[in-house]
Parts: sequence; C-alpha cells; structure tokens
Amino acid sequence: MVDQPRFRAVEPITPTYVGDRLLPLHERLSALLRGLSSEDWLRPTVAGAWRVRDIAAHLVDGSLRTVSSRRDAYRPRGGPVLRTYQDVVAYINVINREWVEASERLSPPLLIELLDRYGPLEAQLLAALPPHDRSPISVLWAGEMESENWMHVGREYTERWHHQLQIRDAVQGSSPTLIADLLTYEWCYPALDLSVRALPHAYREVEASDGSALLISVAGTGPAPWSADWTLRREDGRWSVWRGRTPIVSATVVADADTMWRLLYNALPANAARERMAVDGESSLAEPLFETRSVMV
Repeated sequence: MVDQPRFRAVEPITPTYVGDRLLPLHERLSALLRGLSSEDWLRPTVAGAWRVRDIAAHLVDGSLRTVSSRRDAYRPRGGPVLRTYQDVVAYINVINREWVEASERLSPPLLIELLDRYGPLEAQLLAALPPHDRSPISVLWAGEMESENWMHVGREYTERWHHQLQIRDAVQGSSPTLIADLLTYEWCYPALDLSVRALPHAYREVEASDGSALLISVAGTGPAPWSADWTLRREDGRWSVWRGRTPIVSATVVADADTMWRLLYNALPANAARERMAVDGESSLAEPLFETRSVMV
C-alpha cells in the first residue's frame, strides 16, 4: 500500500519509484482478461481504432520487446533514422500497427498465455534496473533527451496502467467499479505524479512572467477518497512542476481522477476536458493543459 502524502505546501518533485508495482498491476490485468467474454474482446475502446484484443496484443508486444532487449541484449537490425519527435511518433505508430495486425492471427487465450509468461518476467527485469543509472530510452513526452531508469520504469508503469484502464472502460458495462479499482490512491497517484512531468515540456513555448503559477488539483476515488495537488511555476524564464500548492497562484484547475487520466492519455478531447474541469483565475494559463499528453502523440 502506498502512503498518502500529508503535505499541502509546495515542495520539489522527486523521483517516483514504481518498480514494485509492475507485477501487481500485471496480476490485475491477467485477472481482468480471464474474465472477459468473446464479445468483450471485440469491444471498441477509447484508444482510437483499437479494440480490447488490440490493446492486449500491444501489451504482449511491449513485454516481448522488453525481454528481448533487457534479458537477451537483442537489438533489431535496420530501422529508420529518427531525427525529430515527429519521426519517433511516426515510427512508433508503424511498429504498433504492424504488430496489432499480425496478432489478429492469435486467439485471446494465447494472448493471455503470452502475457502471463512474459509480463512477470518483464516486471522483474524492469524492477531490477538501478534506478539512477542512465536509461537507453529517454522519456520524450517529458522533454527528456536523457532519462534515468526510474523515469523509464515509471513510463512503463503508466503505459500499462492507462492501457488497462482503456480495457476496463470498454468492458465495464454496469460495473463502474472496474475503472474505480485503478483510480484509487495506490494505483492512480503514482501514475499522475509521473504524468505531470509532461507539463514543463508542454508549456515550453508559453510566455509568462516569473512567479506565474498554475495549480492542478485532482480529486480521487476509492474506498478512501483522496486528493493531490501539483503546481506548475515559472521561474527564471522556465517552467517547472512541483508537488503541492503555493499560497498564491495565477490559475487553478480542479478535476476528478477519471477526467485527468483520460486527458493526459489522449482519451478525452480538449473541448470535453474543458467541460469536465473547473478553471478559476487566468483561464489562458490553463489552456495548454488541455493539450498536454503523457504519451507519444
């Protein structure tokens, strides 16, 4: 169980370590998939054209590639030269589409079997990485050209967390607790605490006077309701994100956890997010938030 923070005053954002959460998260995914009907596997999701089975196949791909690279030190030959952010996004879209199309030949039971064999191994390999060593893969959506392993592992956690939420959203039917189960403090707070690191990159071209601050306040769900605050501040001509809140802010955005994950993971259009969030103060300072994403898009 993750302890809820007692602070409210602003403090520097520090590394979020989630290596020990990967295996329990996988176990929840496995239990979820095993309970799906044949119809559930074909349900559409908020992940564009992907159905439930396509998301599951995508997660298999991630596990297999991690095991290939981390355990076997395998590097595929060829591949395009990636010079820009857009090059990386285009390449990711291609390899994702190729895998999902090929996986159409695989049955849902086999997808579960592959996940159950290689998901735990992937979790073990990622959890064993020295957290402050340099990762060979940077987290570009956070604007990092170099990342430490803790951030790479965090990115992998958020990847599996939000894809599982997409599946739960698609199959929840009359059981909304399927989503709420992953929006508890234990699961949701670490994901959001990692995700808000996209904010300085998203605001990099936003001009504001030093001292400008945007407070983002999230209300969570679960057996024990929770809340969390993050503050985006302008100092010395640069934006930085902090945990907690400053006494004086330029604007405040209040959202529930369900809205926030959908926004940050490209499952909620900006206009819909504006309708679901409460903005107070300088509304123009909140506008870039509605375009912020913690995935490569």
